[in-house]
Amino acid sequence: MADNMRGRFVWHELMTPDPKAAVLFYGKVAGWTPKPYDKNPDYTMLTYNGMRMGGVLKHDAPRLWLPYIASPNVDVTAREAVELGGEVVKPAADIPDVGRFAMIKDPQGALFVAFTPLMQSSGPRGKPGLGDFHWHELLTTDWQKAWNFYQKLFGWHKTDSMEMGPGQTYQMFGPAGEGSVGGMFNKPAQSPGPSQWLSYSIVKDAKAAAKTIEAAGGKVINGPMEVPGGDWITAGIDPQGVTFAVHSRKDAAAAKPAATKPAATKPAATKPAAAKQTAKPKKRSAKAASRTKKAAKRTTSAKGRKQPKKKTARKRR
Repeated sequence: MADNMRGRFVWHELMTPDPKAAVLFYGKVAGWTPKPYDKNPDYTMLTYNGMRMGGVLKHDAPRLWLPYIASPNVDVTAREAVELGGEVVKPAADIPDVGRFAMIKDPQGALFVAFTPLMQSSGPRGKPGLGDFHWHELLTTDWQKAWNFYQKLFGWHKTDSMEMGPGQTYQMFGPAGEGSVGGMFNKPAQSPGPSQWLSYSIVKDAKAAAKTIEAAGGKVINGPMEVPGGDWITAGIDPQGVTFAVHSRKDAAAAKPAATKPAATKPAATKPAAAKQTAKPKKRSAKAASRTKKAAKRTTSAKGRKQPKKKTARKRR
Protein backbone atom coordinates (compact mmCIF):
# COMPACT_ATOMS: atom_id res chain seq x y z
CA MET A 1 0.00 0.00 0.00
CA ALA A 2 1.24 3.49 -0.83
CA ASP A 3 2.36 5.35 2.31
CA ASN A 4 0.26 8.39 1.38
CA MET A 5 -2.87 6.32 2.00
CA ARG A 6 -2.00 6.04 5.68
CA GLY A 7 -4.76 7.36 7.91
CA ARG A 8 -7.39 7.69 5.18
CA PHE A 9 -10.93 6.39 5.62
CA VAL A 10 -11.16 3.89 2.77
CA TRP A 11 -14.28 1.82 3.48
CA HIS A 12 -17.43 1.67 5.63
CA GLU A 13 -19.20 -1.49 6.71
CA LEU A 14 -22.62 -1.88 8.28
CA MET A 15 -22.89 -4.70 10.81
CA THR A 16 -26.59 -5.48 11.25
CA PRO A 17 -28.83 -8.44 12.16
CA ASP A 18 -31.12 -7.82 9.16
CA PRO A 19 -29.18 -6.93 5.99
CA LYS A 20 -32.25 -7.10 3.73
CA ALA A 21 -34.20 -4.60 5.81
CA ALA A 22 -31.12 -2.39 6.16
CA VAL A 23 -30.54 -2.34 2.40
CA LEU A 24 -34.13 -1.20 1.80
CA PHE A 25 -33.88 1.50 4.48
CA TYR A 26 -30.60 3.01 3.26
CA GLY A 27 -31.75 2.78 -0.34
CA LYS A 28 -34.55 5.18 0.56
CA VAL A 29 -32.46 7.47 2.77
CA ALA A 30 -29.07 7.57 1.01
CA GLY A 31 -29.99 6.41 -2.49
CA TRP A 32 -27.66 3.40 -2.39
CA THR A 33 -28.31 0.40 -4.63
CA PRO A 34 -27.46 -3.11 -3.36
CA LYS A 35 -25.18 -5.39 -5.33
CA PRO A 36 -24.27 -8.99 -4.36
CA TYR A 37 -20.59 -9.56 -3.67
CA ASP A 38 -19.47 -12.41 -5.91
CA LYS A 39 -16.76 -13.58 -3.49
CA ASN A 40 -19.06 -13.80 -0.46
CA PRO A 41 -22.83 -14.42 -0.77
CA ASP A 42 -23.34 -13.17 2.81
CA TYR A 43 -21.92 -9.75 1.93
CA THR A 44 -23.81 -7.01 0.07
CA MET A 45 -22.19 -4.03 -1.61
CA LEU A 46 -23.86 -0.61 -1.46
CA THR A 47 -23.34 1.36 -4.67
CA TYR A 48 -24.20 4.78 -6.06
CA ASN A 49 -24.13 5.23 -9.84
CA GLY A 50 -22.19 1.98 -10.06
CA MET A 51 -19.49 3.03 -7.57
CA ARG A 52 -18.97 1.08 -4.35
CA MET A 53 -19.66 3.13 -1.24
CA GLY A 54 -19.82 0.52 1.52
CA GLY A 55 -20.86 -2.96 2.49
CA VAL A 56 -23.42 -4.76 4.65
CA LEU A 57 -22.63 -7.82 6.77
CA LYS A 58 -25.03 -9.89 8.87
CA HIS A 59 -23.99 -9.50 12.51
CA ASP A 60 -26.09 -9.59 15.67
CA ALA A 61 -23.82 -7.57 17.97
CA PRO A 62 -22.40 -5.06 17.98
CA ARG A 63 -24.64 -3.24 15.52
CA LEU A 64 -22.84 -0.31 13.98
CA TRP A 65 -21.15 1.31 11.00
CA LEU A 66 -17.46 0.41 11.06
CA PRO A 67 -14.93 2.77 9.45
CA TYR A 68 -11.90 1.19 7.74
CA ILE A 69 -8.74 3.27 8.19
CA ALA A 70 -5.76 2.60 5.91
CA SER A 71 -2.52 1.34 7.39
CA PRO A 72 0.73 0.39 5.61
CA ASN A 73 0.98 -2.69 7.86
CA VAL A 74 -2.06 -3.95 9.78
CA ASP A 75 -0.02 -6.29 11.99
CA VAL A 76 2.20 -3.45 13.16
CA THR A 77 -0.81 -1.17 13.71
CA ALA A 78 -2.59 -3.81 15.80
CA ARG A 79 0.49 -4.30 17.96
CA GLU A 80 0.95 -0.55 18.45
CA ALA A 81 -2.76 -0.16 19.31
CA VAL A 82 -2.37 -2.55 22.24
CA GLU A 83 0.77 -0.75 23.40
CA LEU A 84 -1.19 2.52 23.37
CA GLY A 85 -4.03 1.12 25.50
CA GLY A 86 -6.33 -0.22 22.81
CA GLU A 87 -7.62 -3.76 22.28
CA VAL A 88 -7.54 -6.07 19.27
CA VAL A 89 -11.07 -7.45 18.90
CA LYS A 90 -10.31 -9.47 15.75
CA PRO A 91 -6.69 -10.38 15.03
CA ALA A 92 -5.17 -9.49 11.67
CA ALA A 93 -6.46 -11.69 8.85
CA ASP A 94 -6.56 -11.68 5.07
CA ILE A 95 -9.56 -10.96 2.86
CA PRO A 96 -8.78 -12.85 -0.38
CA ASP A 97 -7.98 -10.51 -3.28
CA VAL A 98 -8.90 -7.47 -1.15
CA GLY A 99 -6.40 -6.89 1.66
CA ARG A 100 -5.61 -7.52 5.30
CA PHE A 101 -7.61 -6.20 8.27
CA ALA A 102 -7.82 -6.14 12.06
CA MET A 103 -10.72 -4.92 14.20
CA ILE A 104 -9.54 -2.68 17.01
CA LYS A 105 -11.14 -0.96 20.00
CA ASP A 106 -9.58 2.34 21.05
CA PRO A 107 -8.91 3.11 24.76
CA GLN A 108 -12.31 4.81 25.12
CA GLY A 109 -14.21 1.90 23.53
CA ALA A 110 -14.80 3.03 19.92
CA LEU A 111 -14.46 0.30 17.27
CA PHE A 112 -12.72 0.67 13.91
CA VAL A 113 -10.86 -1.48 11.39
CA ALA A 114 -7.21 -1.02 10.44
CA PHE A 115 -6.91 -2.07 6.82
CA THR A 116 -4.14 -2.63 4.31
CA PRO A 117 -5.69 -2.85 0.83
CA LEU A 118 -4.02 -4.80 -1.93
CA MET A 119 -5.03 -2.16 -4.47
CA GLN A 120 -2.64 0.76 -4.60
CA SER A 121 -3.81 4.35 -4.76
CA SER A 122 -1.74 7.45 -5.48
CA GLY A 123 -4.11 9.87 -3.75
CA PRO A 124 -7.69 10.78 -2.91
CA ARG A 125 -10.37 9.88 -5.45
CA GLY A 126 -11.42 13.51 -5.70
CA LYS A 127 -14.09 15.70 -4.18
CA PRO A 128 -16.71 13.46 -2.53
CA GLY A 129 -20.00 13.30 -4.40
CA LEU A 130 -23.50 12.02 -3.74
CA GLY A 131 -23.46 8.68 -1.95
CA ASP A 132 -19.91 9.12 -0.63
CA PHE A 133 -18.91 9.04 3.02
CA HIS A 134 -17.00 12.25 3.51
CA TRP A 135 -16.95 13.22 7.23
CA HIS A 136 -15.94 11.05 10.16
CA GLU A 137 -16.80 12.04 13.70
CA LEU A 138 -15.57 10.43 16.90
CA LEU A 139 -17.94 10.79 19.86
CA THR A 140 -15.79 9.86 22.84
CA THR A 141 -15.27 10.34 26.57
CA ASP A 142 -11.80 11.92 26.34
CA TRP A 143 -10.95 13.35 22.94
CA GLN A 144 -7.43 14.46 23.97
CA LYS A 145 -6.44 10.89 24.88
CA ALA A 146 -8.23 9.57 21.81
CA TRP A 147 -6.32 12.08 19.69
CA ASN A 148 -2.96 10.85 21.02
CA PHE A 149 -3.94 7.27 20.22
CA TYR A 150 -5.03 7.87 16.62
CA GLN A 151 -2.28 10.38 15.86
CA LYS A 152 0.40 7.86 16.76
CA LEU A 153 -1.32 5.07 14.84
CA PHE A 154 -2.17 6.95 11.65
CA GLY A 155 -0.11 10.14 11.59
CA TRP A 156 -3.10 12.49 11.61
CA HIS A 157 -2.57 16.21 12.09
CA LYS A 158 -4.85 18.75 13.77
CA THR A 159 -6.59 21.22 11.48
CA ASP A 160 -9.30 23.59 12.74
CA SER A 161 -11.12 23.54 16.05
CA MET A 162 -14.12 25.29 17.53
CA GLU A 163 -15.81 25.67 20.89
CA MET A 164 -19.30 24.16 21.07
CA GLY A 165 -19.79 25.40 24.63
CA PRO A 166 -17.82 25.98 27.84
CA GLY A 167 -14.99 23.44 27.79
CA GLN A 168 -16.49 21.67 24.76
CA THR A 169 -13.86 21.62 22.01
CA TYR A 170 -14.57 20.14 18.58
CA GLN A 171 -11.16 19.19 17.20
CA MET A 172 -10.89 18.57 13.45
CA PHE A 173 -8.17 16.49 11.84
CA GLY A 174 -6.85 15.12 8.58
CA PRO A 175 -4.32 12.61 7.21
CA ALA A 176 -0.80 13.88 6.52
CA GLY A 177 -0.80 16.34 3.63
CA GLU A 178 -4.61 16.65 3.46
CA GLY A 179 -7.28 18.92 4.90
CA SER A 180 -9.99 18.11 7.41
CA VAL A 181 -11.80 14.80 7.02
CA GLY A 182 -13.41 14.59 10.45
CA GLY A 183 -13.61 15.77 14.03
CA MET A 184 -13.67 14.46 17.58
CA PHE A 185 -15.26 15.73 20.77
CA ASN A 186 -16.45 14.61 24.20
CA LYS A 187 -20.01 13.36 23.95
CA PRO A 188 -22.47 14.69 26.54
CA ALA A 189 -22.49 12.83 29.84
CA GLN A 190 -26.18 12.02 29.40
CA SER A 191 -25.58 10.52 25.95
CA PRO A 192 -26.11 6.75 26.19
CA GLY A 193 -23.93 4.08 24.67
CA PRO A 194 -20.18 3.65 24.25
CA SER A 195 -17.79 5.89 22.35
CA GLN A 196 -18.25 5.45 18.62
CA TRP A 197 -17.39 6.64 15.15
CA LEU A 198 -20.16 8.38 13.20
CA SER A 199 -19.60 8.69 9.45
CA TYR A 200 -21.63 11.10 7.31
CA SER A 201 -22.77 10.23 3.79
CA ILE A 202 -23.72 12.89 1.23
CA VAL A 203 -27.36 13.14 0.16
CA LYS A 204 -29.24 15.63 -2.00
CA ASP A 205 -31.24 17.12 0.87
CA ALA A 206 -30.63 16.36 4.55
CA LYS A 207 -33.91 18.07 5.48
CA ALA A 208 -35.89 15.81 3.18
CA ALA A 209 -33.85 12.83 4.44
CA ALA A 210 -35.12 13.49 7.97
CA LYS A 211 -38.69 12.93 6.80
CA THR A 212 -37.65 9.82 4.88
CA ILE A 213 -35.92 8.38 7.95
CA GLU A 214 -39.09 8.62 10.01
CA ALA A 215 -41.30 7.31 7.18
CA ALA A 216 -38.99 4.31 6.65
CA GLY A 217 -39.11 3.23 10.31
CA GLY A 218 -36.00 4.98 11.65
CA LYS A 219 -35.67 7.78 14.19
CA VAL A 220 -34.13 11.24 13.87
CA ILE A 221 -31.92 12.03 16.88
CA ASN A 222 -30.33 15.29 15.70
CA GLY A 223 -31.45 17.80 13.10
CA PRO A 224 -32.11 18.68 10.45
CA MET A 225 -29.53 21.28 11.45
CA GLU A 226 -27.70 23.95 9.49
CA VAL A 227 -23.92 23.99 10.04
CA PRO A 228 -21.35 26.75 9.38
CA GLY A 229 -21.13 27.35 5.65
CA GLY A 230 -24.80 26.75 4.95
CA ASP A 231 -24.75 22.94 4.69
CA TRP A 232 -27.29 20.75 6.50
CA ILE A 233 -26.93 17.54 8.54
CA THR A 234 -29.28 14.98 10.03
CA ALA A 235 -28.37 12.13 12.39
CA GLY A 236 -30.61 9.15 13.03
CA ILE A 237 -31.01 5.56 14.13
CA ASP A 238 -32.03 2.94 11.59
CA PRO A 239 -34.74 0.32 12.33
CA GLN A 240 -32.09 -2.12 13.61
CA GLY A 241 -30.72 0.41 16.12
CA VAL A 242 -27.63 1.58 14.21
CA THR A 243 -26.62 5.24 14.43
CA PHE A 244 -25.81 7.02 11.15
CA ALA A 245 -25.72 10.54 9.70
CA VAL A 246 -26.26 12.31 6.39
CA HIS A 247 -25.10 15.64 5.03
CA SER A 248 -26.16 17.87 2.14
CA ARG A 249 -24.33 20.81 0.61
CA LYS A 250 -25.95 24.19 0.19
CA ASP A 251 -27.51 24.78 -3.21
CA ALA A 252 -25.59 26.21 -6.15
CA ALA A 253 -27.26 29.60 -5.88
CA ALA A 254 -26.13 30.00 -2.28
CA ALA A 255 -22.66 28.70 -3.11
CA LYS A 256 -21.87 31.41 -5.72
CA PRO A 257 -21.39 34.29 -3.25
CA ALA A 258 -18.95 32.13 -1.26
CA ALA A 259 -16.37 32.45 -4.05
CA THR A 260 -16.41 36.25 -3.87
CA LYS A 261 -17.56 37.30 -0.41
CA PRO A 262 -16.13 35.77 2.82
CA ALA A 263 -19.42 36.66 4.55
CA ALA A 264 -21.14 34.00 2.47
CA THR A 265 -19.44 31.31 4.54
CA LYS A 266 -22.03 32.22 7.19
CA PRO A 267 -25.71 31.33 6.65
CA ALA A 268 -26.09 32.85 3.20
CA ALA A 269 -29.70 33.95 3.05
CA THR A 270 -29.62 35.96 6.27
CA LYS A 271 -26.63 38.24 6.76
CA PRO A 272 -26.02 39.34 3.14
CA ALA A 273 -29.71 40.14 2.74
CA ALA A 274 -29.77 42.05 6.03
CA ALA A 275 -26.70 44.02 4.99
CA LYS A 276 -28.42 45.15 1.80
CA GLN A 277 -31.52 46.22 3.69
CA THR A 278 -29.42 48.24 6.10
CA ALA A 279 -27.40 49.93 3.37
CA LYS A 280 -30.35 51.30 1.39
CA PRO A 281 -31.85 53.51 4.12
CA LYS A 282 -28.42 55.09 4.70
CA LYS A 283 -28.19 56.15 1.05
CA ARG A 284 -31.74 57.58 1.07
CA SER A 285 -31.04 59.46 4.31
CA ALA A 286 -28.01 61.20 2.77
CA LYS A 287 -30.00 62.34 -0.25
CA ALA A 288 -32.89 63.44 1.92
CA ALA A 289 -30.54 65.46 4.09
CA SER A 290 -29.14 67.23 1.02
CA ARG A 291 -32.61 68.03 -0.28
CA THR A 292 -33.63 69.29 3.17
CA LYS A 293 -30.72 71.76 3.23
CA LYS A 294 -31.67 73.11 -0.21
CA ALA A 295 -35.28 73.33 0.83
CA ALA A 296 -34.30 75.23 3.95
CA LYS A 297 -32.64 77.89 1.82
CA ARG A 298 -35.73 78.19 -0.38
CA THR A 299 -37.95 78.71 2.66
CA THR A 300 -36.27 82.03 3.35
CA SER A 301 -38.01 83.33 0.21
CA ALA A 302 -41.09 81.10 0.27
CA LYS A 303 -42.01 80.53 3.93
CA GLY A 304 -45.53 79.28 3.27
CA ARG A 305 -44.61 76.21 1.25
CA LYS A 306 -43.48 74.13 4.28
CA GLN A 307 -41.03 72.13 2.19
CA PRO A 308 -38.64 71.20 5.03
CA LYS A 309 -41.44 69.38 6.86
CA LYS A 310 -42.35 67.39 3.75
CA LYS A 311 -38.74 66.38 3.16
CA THR A 312 -38.26 65.46 6.81
CA ALA A 313 -41.24 63.11 6.58
CA ARG A 314 -39.69 61.51 3.53
CA LYS A 315 -36.50 61.07 5.47
CA ARG A 316 -38.34 59.14 8.20
CA ARG A 317 -39.67 56.68 5.62
